[in-house]
Amino acid sequence: PLSSGMILLTWQKIAPTALLYQISPSLNMEILILLAILSTMLGGWGGLNQTQMRKVLAYSSIAHMGWTVIIALINPNLTILSLMIYIMTTLTLFMTLNLSSTTKIKSISNLWNKSTPMTMIVFLTMLSLGGLPPLTGFMPKWLILQELIINNNPTMAIIMALSALLNLFFYMRIIYVSSLTMFPTSNNLKHHWFFSQTKTTNMIPTLTTISSMLLPLTPILIIMT
Repeated sequence: PLSSGMILLTWQKIAPTALLYQISPSLNMEILILLAILSTMLGGWGGLNQTQMRKVLAYSSIAHMGWTVIIALINPNLTILSLMIYIMTTLTLFMTLNLSSTTKIKSISNLWNKSTPMTMIVFLTMLSLGGLPPLTGFMPKWLILQELIINNNPTMAIIMALSALLNLFFYMRIIYVSSLTMFPTSNNLKHHWFFSQTKTTNMIPTLTTISSMLLPLTPILIIMT
């Protein structure tokens, strides 16, 4: 179920990340770099040929953990910031997909007929997960790349930036297919703009704002980290 996947990709990451934060001074940089490259490449390539959103998000989670791991030794506070933004963005996407009962990529095309705002939230959140500026998901990647360059790791920064394009590519492909194609059986003229009001629907606008519009707060977060 989508709710179980949401827990696995969000709540279950808090404990290992907290452990990583605590032992960060004794970590080996070469091992972290190797793990980060493997995670980002596996998450990027693995998500290219998936047809279910749960598998796409699972591979995206692997790629994001690569970004979280690589900065643990240089700036552990960025590890926490990256995890928090990832959790908020993933929660938004999972709650929207769960509300609309969307589990496959092809079902997103039919989501236009259920609720156009929900479809736009899904697209916006996926772009944020892919790290497209000026959305919130670009912020941790930007700060991590900046820290790598400052600490004389420009080659690693280039590799991580190129690997991030894989995630952005399969999210852009999903949006392209879903927005430009609709199934012939769907009635494209009838759009239901709202779902029934629940606690979940009330949380989605707030989470969407957090997961897509926090980039202007980057200077404040830099001072905090």
